[in-house]
Amino acid sequence: MDEALANLERTTDSALFRELGSRFAQAGYELALVGGPVRDAFLGRKAPDLDFTTSAKPDEIIRVLKGYADTFWDIGREFGTIGARIGDDTVEITTYRADKYDPASRKPEVAFGTDLKEDLFRRDFTINSMALRLPEKTFVDPFNGLQDLIAGVIRTPGAPEVSFGDDPLRMMRGARFASQLGFEIEPATFAAMTAMAERIEIISAERVQTEFVKLMLGAHPRLGLEALVESGLAERVLPELPALKLEVDEHHHHKDVYEHTLRVVEQAISYEADYGLEGDFVLRFAALLHDIGKPNTRRLEPGGGVTFHQHDLVGARLAKKRMQALRFDNDTIRDVSRLIELHLRFFGYGDQAWSDSAVRRYVRDAGEQLNRLHALTRSDVTTRNQRKADRLAHAYDDLEQRIATLQEQEELDSIRPDLSGEDIMRILDLKPGREVGEARSFLMELRLDQGQLGAEEAEKRLLAWWSAR
Repeated sequence: MDEALANLERTTDSALFRELGSRFAQAGYELALVGGPVRDAFLGRKAPDLDFTTSAKPDEIIRVLKGYADTFWDIGREFGTIGARIGDDTVEITTYRADKYDPASRKPEVAFGTDLKEDLFRRDFTINSMALRLPEKTFVDPFNGLQDLIAGVIRTPGAPEVSFGDDPLRMMRGARFASQLGFEIEPATFAAMTAMAERIEIISAERVQTEFVKLMLGAHPRLGLEALVESGLAERVLPELPALKLEVDEHHHHKDVYEHTLRVVEQAISYEADYGLEGDFVLRFAALLHDIGKPNTRRLEPGGGVTFHQHDLVGARLAKKRMQALRFDNDTIRDVSRLIELHLRFFGYGDQAWSDSAVRRYVRDAGEQLNRLHALTRSDVTTRNQRKADRLAHAYDDLEQRIATLQEQEELDSIRPDLSGEDIMRILDLKPGREVGEARSFLMELRLDQGQLGAEEAEKRLLAWWSAR
């Protein structure tokens, strides 16, 4: 406890806090640092944005900031929030709130409060319901948030049923904080999440997506994902994940796809630094969704075998559909879907040696996703058979070395036919159209199969192909 308070004192010892506190006090208003910045200060880190709460109304906040802030904005004025840029810091200052919620919506009926404790009570979790009064630096913790922070517990300040009823998105936030902080959701809070999971359906897809991204980028995504699945929230926001808990048939054995998936996510994170992908959402989400095609493609074979033919292609389509429903941008949808589509490509070659043509096609098909594909493919090996794991790892080492060698020799990153479209039209006396595209495809296949031939040899091959059509 003493060490935590010392961290708070060190982190908040700045001219910004002293000046802001002094200005509001001189104007006759209360001011307190609140929420995430206080929590992060106890953890010995500075939050990227600084949140304050005050007894001043929005117009009064602006008057206090004038002459001190470099710039400010009032886009959140109706909710009592004024933002400002002060030197290198971004701050948001919000009037005490005492909102009421419509059960059919998460949009609050905005009401300004007059008391700091009341404002803290309406916040999502106790670890975010702590404040530091300024300028006197008095720590305010009416709901034992510091105790929960030290214990690693996520709980609501009041009854969780009321809190989640007011704002169902808080259930997603609970799972997200489990991921970010590695904390446990307190049993009564988790029970309310489970009982009220269907309430998440009134939340917009965009807001759910935002929480999902933050969860996946946390330090412990398994904890957050398990919370979503076990509470039933995942059934409503990402049903493909709990669907991986395939029913086990006593006569047909295969690995637990759900547990395998969580391990692949963890292993993908462990490979991020190796490929310059630290904190890469696309890789992590592709790892999470890479096997979602398995439930739809599972076939029980005579003799106890189980197959999942084309689960890569089916999974890519399912991922695209789900990500569209969650309102992801087109680039992210494309990249995640492509990785899922390609995640079996390496294993499809078995133990046979890779030809130069196969290596070129692997690089061409991966395109800009090559490093992510490297990390995902390596992560997809979760076998307990160490000899098999070592063999696959060595095989992939060899593939990467082959890629590096060919990249150095042939500039694989910008692989293209030996002749341009203009060359094709000149040689074959064509105008732009379908036949030019067919000729270019022929030359690309030639390039992939045999490497660089040079313009003269490529022209000979093109003419021979054209005359034989």
